[in-house]
Amino acid sequence: MSNACARRVGLSALVALLAAIVTAPATAADETIRAFAAWQGSGRTLPTGPDEATFTGTIDGIVYVDTDKGPIESGRLACPAMVVINLADATQTGTAHCTITARDGARIFGELTCKGVYLVGCNGDFTLTGGTDRFAGITGGGKATVRSSSREFAATSAAAGVQESGTGIIFWPELKYTLPEPPAPSTSP
Repeated sequence: MSNACARRVGLSALVALLAAIVTAPATAADETIRAFAAWQGSGRTLPTGPDEATFTGTIDGIVYVDTDKGPIESGRLACPAMVVINLADATQTGTAHCTITARDGARIFGELTCKGVYLVGCNGDFTLTGGTDRFAGITGGGKATVRSSSREFAATSAAAGVQESGTGIIFWPELKYTLPEPPAPSTSP
């Protein structure tokens, strides 16, 4: 088999695998996936107490599902986020309300809560709170790890706080989900 033919066969197998994941029929069976998103974020940090600051902003990026054949792009992540930072010990608690949008426009909604170390990241829980179209009625969740890989700061006025931008990754080692069974077809005469 020529190299070009082997590449076409490999590409065809990858496309078939991706199609199976993206278009799998809704069933009531529980499924578990490994996934991650490389994110970029921006926002600002304001002092909110004598030893406290609060970051508010957004993170967004591409979500990948890890398969036996490697990661496959599965959607786009967008999350408004808030992180409360303890300035005395550099601990943080964070929350985010996330939307994952698949290529066909179907959406999954989730809520992230985590605790960790400022400028490093945090560990916590990701809860699926609903969806649209083929993800309507989705439930589930799992542990999530958020890591920051770089941060940039720009000083502004004291009242406006500090502008921040950064990059990182969100990792879901075992994201469990359930989709309700689709309604039975109508048998009206």
